[in-house]
This record gives sequence, C-alpha cells and structure tokens, in this order.
Amino acid sequence: MLLDVSFAVDSNPLPVAAEVARAAEEVGFAALWTPETGHNGFLPLALAAEHTSRISIGTAVAIAFPRSPMVTAQIAWDLAAFSGGRFILGLGTQVKAHIERRFSTPWDAPVGRLHDYILALRAIWQSWQTGERLNYRGRFYQHTLMTPFFSPGPIEHPNIPIYIAGVNSGLAQLAGELCDGFHAHPLNSAKYTAEVIRPQIAIGAAKAGRDSSACAIAGSAFVITGHDTETRERVRGFVRQQISFYGSTPTYRAVLECHGWGEIGEQLSQLAAQQRWAEMPALVTPEMEATFAVEAEPDAVGAALRERYDGLLDRIGLYIPFVPGQMDDFWRKLAADLV
Repeated sequence: MLLDVSFAVDSNPLPVAAEVARAAEEVGFAALWTPETGHNGFLPLALAAEHTSRISIGTAVAIAFPRSPMVTAQIAWDLAAFSGGRFILGLGTQVKAHIERRFSTPWDAPVGRLHDYILALRAIWQSWQTGERLNYRGRFYQHTLMTPFFSPGPIEHPNIPIYIAGVNSGLAQLAGELCDGFHAHPLNSAKYTAEVIRPQIAIGAAKAGRDSSACAIAGSAFVITGHDTETRERVRGFVRQQISFYGSTPTYRAVLECHGWGEIGEQLSQLAAQQRWAEMPALVTPEMEATFAVEAEPDAVGAALRERYDGLLDRIGLYIPFVPGQMDDFWRKLAADLV
C-alpha cells in the first residue's frame, strides 16, 4: 500500500508548493496530490515537478466539466513532459448544484459525459504523439481540428494515467472500464469499499476485457491519534465534524445506507439546510466514528491501517495536514510500515 499526501484544502498551495514537495519526497511519500477547492489544482504541480525528481504528482481532483477536454489535455501534456512522466490526471464530476450554479456549466448524464471526456482526452493525446488526424466524434464532445501550429508534438511519456473520483457505482464502473485509478471519497469504509466499490470496478473492467487490478484504488483515511488525551480529543472533534459534513450530502448517502444509517444522513441534511452546523457532529455515533476513522497510537497507525485496508486500497492518504518539519518521524515510520 502506497502512502500519499495532499496539499491542505484550506490555503493557497502556491507559496509553499516547492517546500512541501521537496519535504514530501524526502519523507518518502509516493505521490503528492492537489485538491481543487478555493484554488487551482494544476498550478502548484508545476512548482512541485520543478523541485522534485521521484515523487508522483497529481490532481485529486480537477473538476472536468467546466474545462474543455482540449484545455485539460494541454495542461496535462505539459505537466507530464515537465515532470518526466510523474504526472497523474485526477478528474472529478462535482455535483449538480456546483456545476450549474458555481461554474455555469451544463449538467447532464455525468457518468456518460465523463466517459466521453476521457476518450476525447486520449484521442487528443494520440493525435499530438503520432501526428495522426484528430477526428474524435463523441456524444458530448467533438474534436476534429488540430493543425501543426497548435499541436505541442510528441513527448517522452505520453501515457498519462487518469484517475477519477466517485462514491457511487456508476463512476466506479467507469473507472474499471477506462481508468488507471479511482479516488474513493474520504467518507468511505472498509465495508463499502469491499461490497460496492471493488465489485463495481470489477464489473467495469470485465466490460472492457481487462483485469480489475489495472485500476488502482486510492483512499483517504480519517485517523484519530496523538501523544496525549487533549490532542486525541481535539482530533476526534474534527473527525466527527467532517463525518457529519460529508454525511449531510445526499450524493454520499449510499455510504451511510450501506451501514443502515440512512436516517441519520437525512437528519444531517436537514440540519445542513438550516445551517445548524454546530449541532451536526452530535449525530455521529461512536459506531459511525469507529467505522469511518482509524484510532491508534502514533506508532501503531500503520498497523491499524493495514489491518483495515490491506487488500482493499492500493494507495492511502491521511486526513491529517502534512507540514514540513512537523511530525516527520511519524510520517517516515508510517511510509515504511505501509510498504
């Protein structure tokens, strides 16, 4: 199981991208991912690529639909070339409200549209690498013009891995059919991964006539740890807050329903609609906390993650911010324990 790390979601990664990337590589992380929340997900990766030589870099995830496949293809092509083939393109659909109201972009048939999007990307890259005429005609995207002036030309590492993010069965099947990896949502459990995600990836892989192991599964784990009670309780409060926040989103309801907690999800949604955020963590039961979070002493976190996720996840990251110079010994031991 590979140990990955992500830039913090609540701050601009550009000013610290070089420092964090160098430190992440030195500690031994396998990949450094950028989210796309309040800041662009691609820009920090150019700095990360410049200041590292081994660690993989990728988006987790870039929102696909507001960008034309041609725009995304160009950004990914340049990052793949500049990083020496270390770039992974992670794509997400987002949810309807954000696509329509935040991005002012059409929302329809998201699984089918993302399927078409991925095929369009690969057709564009094929044209650039081989010089073949670009003639992609899909359901949602058509790319039929590419002149030498606008083609970046071939690169040394043209086979750019594509990961997609999702929660429900449709996107998991798509990942198995077309993708190199699947980013499981932070609100996940061993049961949901074993009973829903992995079987759906296998269905998609069988449809394409390939082995399901061709699609790596990357997860993010909530971890409750700390050297003293005060620290652990502070972390526990944060974890319960995040579980309640994610659990309030109807799109993620299937994860709660898998455990028989659909009614709690509905209550969380009602509180969120009324902006009663402070009341939501109280609905997270101890059983829910133990299901969605791993609790262990700092030097036993690796063993606890292995016990829960071995055979289920190929890569894992923690829902704990990585700050260079802080907890470096913890991170080094964790990376070693997971190899």
